[in-house]
Amino acid sequence: MEILANYQAVWATLVGLFVLMVLILRFKTNAFISLLGCAILTGLIGGMAPDAAFKSVQNGMGGTLGFIAPIIGLGAIFGAILERSDALAALADRVNRVKGGRAKTFATGSLGLIAATPVFFDVALIILLPLVMRLAQEAKKVPLYFGLPLCAGLAIGHAFIPPTPGPIIIATYLQAGLGHVILVGACVSVVSLIIAGPLFTNWLDGKNLLPGKVPLIDAVQPKKTSKPAISFSLALLLMLFPIVLIPAANVAKVFFPENAATPFILIVGHPFSALILACILSWIVIGPKTPANKASFSEGIAKAFEPTALIILVTGAGGAFKQVLTDSGAGNDLAALLFGTGITPVILGFVLALVFRLLQGSATVAMTAAAGLMASLIGVGEFTQWQLAILTISIAAGASGFSHVNDSGFWLVNRLFDLTEKETLRTWTLMTGLLSVSALAMCVVLYGFTG
Repeated sequence: MEILANYQAVWATLVGLFVLMVLILRFKTNAFISLLGCAILTGLIGGMAPDAAFKSVQNGMGGTLGFIAPIIGLGAIFGAILERSDALAALADRVNRVKGGRAKTFATGSLGLIAATPVFFDVALIILLPLVMRLAQEAKKVPLYFGLPLCAGLAIGHAFIPPTPGPIIIATYLQAGLGHVILVGACVSVVSLIIAGPLFTNWLDGKNLLPGKVPLIDAVQPKKTSKPAISFSLALLLMLFPIVLIPAANVAKVFFPENAATPFILIVGHPFSALILACILSWIVIGPKTPANKASFSEGIAKAFEPTALIILVTGAGGAFKQVLTDSGAGNDLAALLFGTGITPVILGFVLALVFRLLQGSATVAMTAAAGLMASLIGVGEFTQWQLAILTISIAAGASGFSHVNDSGFWLVNRLFDLTEKETLRTWTLMTGLLSVSALAMCVVLYGFTG
């Protein structure tokens, strides 16, 4: 009874997490409803007065969405503009010029990494699938020979590099600077991509373990006779514009605080400003020029908002859950119990995210839940911005690992590449596991240098 009294908030958290998993796994309840309801339940069981619990939920949701909602919305518009223009086609055209099968696996992986930053995983994969089929037909290889590196790049870029929603969600909870997160995410992404993409794919190919058949000419879309409307250089410049601008503000603030240009750089390098400028610049340079194109772009932007609505709500509910853990005192108690075992925050964040990922499938829910827990834990410690950025990527890595049958991405790859469930498990699932573990290893190494 003494343990129950001393750690009431901790037991309340465990009950809340258990109910959350039951609602999502057993009853398939909407993630937003489940997270918000369990946040309230956790606060009440943890001993908070009803008014205090609801106020905590309100503060947590409002505080979280005040920063993240504009970024996700602007990112969706930016991605839609690039998707409706020829930006991805320009990148694909450059990849198609690369000589040599092995070199093209690295090129398709890099293409996925770049393309996933502004565009959602499923959209980019569907758009780039014809390129994969064409490459496979010309090289007389199965589609996965080029498709698996592409999927690795898409998964890594979507998980590790803002302005994609995942790392922004985690960074917001942990109060990590996006500039630091972009730099750490880019560093980890390169290593994970090489290991989980081309190297893993070529190893499978060498062992004759890549399933599928070489596509027939009739099964491949005909080559385009005209070049993309925009150049490769312009497409790459536009995609990287906000990703470079945001870290530039961090660099100016740290290394050139007295420079006359620093205030201006801090303004344009803020995530809000960087994405607004990216949207405006892209609209002017590659946006619609005719009434018909304007209708197409408007439709693309409207469709881009469909998945972001749920992401924003789930993120807000996760922020409410995090705030309840902090206000109830569960964060301090959990930190004392968990960090007393000697486990580092990087590994703990990874494990928590991976458990949520394996149980319910959604990477977004896994990132939200794990980041909320970690935010309530690390509030009692002193962490640098670099450490928080590394922790952000480690949580993203855990939430991206070992995609299996309860993940929509698993079935998307399964259908697009015409695989059996077993074949998808030993290719896609193993690839996501490899990128997850390799990213964790990089995070542990980087974290060691910050200690």
